[in-house]
Amino acid sequence: MDVFGLGQCSLDYLGRIPAWPGPDTKCEFHDMVIQGGGPVATALVALSRWGLACHFAGVAGDDPFGRLIARFLRDEGVDVSGLVERPGHRSQFAFIAVEPGGRRTIFWQRPTGEALRPREIRMEVLRACRVLHTDGLFIEASLAAAAEAKRAGVLVAVDAGTLREGMLELARASDCFVGSESFARALVGGDDPLEACRRILGSGCRIAGVTLGARGYAAMFDGRKIVKPAWAVEAVDTTGCGDVFHAGLTYGLARGWDPEKSFDLAAWAAAQVATGMGGRAGIPAKADLRDRGYD
Repeated sequence: MDVFGLGQCSLDYLGRIPAWPGPDTKCEFHDMVIQGGGPVATALVALSRWGLACHFAGVAGDDPFGRLIARFLRDEGVDVSGLVERPGHRSQFAFIAVEPGGRRTIFWQRPTGEALRPREIRMEVLRACRVLHTDGLFIEASLAAAAEAKRAGVLVAVDAGTLREGMLELARASDCFVGSESFARALVGGDDPLEACRRILGSGCRIAGVTLGARGYAAMFDGRKIVKPAWAVEAVDTTGCGDVFHAGLTYGLARGWDPEKSFDLAAWAAAQVATGMGGRAGIPAKADLRDRGYD
């Protein structure tokens, strides 16, 4: 394996609506898409399509949604032997209403089963990988995996969507820690992504960044700071853009790239995702990466 993914997985139903409806009205949707979702799971799909061998560790229920989550990952070539099924529990599920211009509203149900436990992680697989990619959702398991990765010389990449308990401890164990805009705001108390990068770097990691949606991203590494806008595309749906941004960073880590090249791939790939419905339809192919020199 090249990448060990640990975190969230979901089943997503997406439908396109003409505009957000008012109360007590009916709203017809069309172009429904059923896909797997979740930050880590979708990142691994991208990485698998780009030629890396990936293992997924997470939790699903024993319901039909859980079976689809696993099947969609297997169909993409991702090893799901680390996906733990919780009998009698429901899997994570989301319905996503997509408006013109790519804006979307997510209605979601969290999984009802117990969080992934450290003892359920296949550490022997982790030790043989190049990169651990986690969203910190199962914080106890994520911290245990990050500690084991550091001992084994495996790089640690974190997709930090929310500033929750344990995330700053996870930053201290990471090599690349990139937070969302909401994470950065919660961290510094305002809109200052570079200050958020400084604080993340202060934890001891080597590469820090903040994703800013349509505004692009900010990053700091090797004494440098970078602020770049997002790639301009005609957005259909922004679901999964952040997930694939992180896939680009992890791909660069696995290949030993300079961080700036990794961020460039991340931003470009994320923009391509916005041109399709769902987080996986718009993932650029391996051939597209080669054409742009990302190989």
